[in-house]
Amino acid sequence: MILQTVPKYLNKGFDFLIKENKNFNNYIHTNNLEEKVQLLIIRDLHRLKWSINQNKKKIEITPPEFYDKEIIKYSMSIKRNEIINKNKIWIDNHIDDARNNLADGFDVLKSEIKPIIEVCSTKKQYDLFRMFRYYWSSPYSEYVGRRIKLIIRDAGLANKPVIGIAALGSPIIHIPERDTYIGWDKNTRTKRLNYMMDAYVIGALPPYNYLLGGKLVSILLTSKEVRKIYKKKYKNTVYSELAGLFTTSLYKKSSQYNRLVNNGRKIYELIGETKGFGTLHLTTETINAMIDFLRERNILVSNVFGDGPSWTMRVIRTAGDLLGFDTDQLLMHSFRRKIYFIPFAENTKKFLNNQNKRLKYYCEDIDSLTEYWKNRWYNNRRYNIEIIQKVSAFKKKDFII
Repeated sequence: MILQTVPKYLNKGFDFLIKENKNFNNYIHTNNLEEKVQLLIIRDLHRLKWSINQNKKKIEITPPEFYDKEIIKYSMSIKRNEIINKNKIWIDNHIDDARNNLADGFDVLKSEIKPIIEVCSTKKQYDLFRMFRYYWSSPYSEYVGRRIKLIIRDAGLANKPVIGIAALGSPIIHIPERDTYIGWDKNTRTKRLNYMMDAYVIGALPPYNYLLGGKLVSILLTSKEVRKIYKKKYKNTVYSELAGLFTTSLYKKSSQYNRLVNNGRKIYELIGETKGFGTLHLTTETINAMIDFLRERNILVSNVFGDGPSWTMRVIRTAGDLLGFDTDQLLMHSFRRKIYFIPFAENTKKFLNNQNKRLKYYCEDIDSLTEYWKNRWYNNRRYNIEIIQKVSAFKKKDFII
C-alpha cells in the first residue's frame, strides 16, 4: 500500500520507531494526532518485517510473503506485555491465589489425575480464570455474547489443583472457510450458527502442561458433561442444544489438536485456514491513538454487540481510511491459523444444515475420555526421564505471569 503523506519524523530513519519497552511519546514529540497515528502504524508494521520504502512524496509499505512462528510470537508478545503491564497491580494482588490453586510437580507425579470441571460463577472463580489466562503467550482478549468459562481441576490430589482452563463463546459470524466446509449459505448460517460455540481458550497450566494436559483439556470439551453445562445455562433459549465447537490454532497447525482420534473418529477435524485478517499486529498503544484521532474529529465508532465486525477492526478501518492507508491491506496481518471443527454428534453437519431435526450425540463422558488420554499419551510420558525432570522441577511458589 502507498501512503501519500510522509510524516516528517521519518526523515530520521526507522530505528527510533522500533525501540522496545519505551512509550512512543518518550521519543516522539508531536501534538499532531494524524502524524502520530501514521508513525505508530508504520512502527508496528516495521517491527513485523514489512518492507517500507520512502521518498519525499510517498511511502510504500509491503507485507512479507509469509511469517515464521517467531515473528508471530514476537507480535503477540508485544500486545501481551502491554496488557500485563496495564494490569500489573491487579496481577500482583492475585498471584498468591493462583499459586495456591496449583500443585508442585512432585505431587502431580503421584496423582491418578481425575479431572473435574468447575463452571465459573463467582467473582473468585472469574478472578482465578483471569489470572491463569494471563499466563498464555497470546494476549488476553474477551468475547462478546454467550460465554462459559471453565476451570479443570485434578480430584486425584487433596487440594484439587488446576489442570487447565477453557472458555466457550459465541462463534465469529463469518469465516468463509468454515462456512464452506459446513455447507452454509448466509441464510442457513444465520439460523443455525447459534447451535455452535467457539472454544477461544483451551490449555493447561504447569506442571500438567508437561504431561500434555492441553490435549486432555481439549478432549474433555467434547464430553457429555460440557454439553450438560451448556444446556443448563441456556435451557430457556431456542439454542439449548450444543451441536459442537469451532476453534483455531495459535501458530498454523496445532500440535495440541493433532492426532486427537478416538475409536477411529477425529475429535478435532482440520477444515481450513483463516485468511489472516484482524488486529493482532497493531498494538494497543496504536489503537488508542486511533481512538483519540477519531475523537478529535468528533467521529464515534459505536461499540454495541450486533453492530457488525469487531469494534476494534472498525476503529482501524475508519481511522486508516482517513489517514490514507489501504485498510483492506492494513487489516490483513496474514497470521494464518488452522480452523478446527469439533462435532458433538454423528450428524452435526446435517443438523447445522437443517437436514436433521435431532442430534445423535456421541456419549463419551469425562472418565472415558480421560482414560483414552492416559492410554494414548500420559502413560508414556509419566515414565519419560526428561518429562519427569521437568514436572518435578516445578514449584507452585515460583509460578509467575
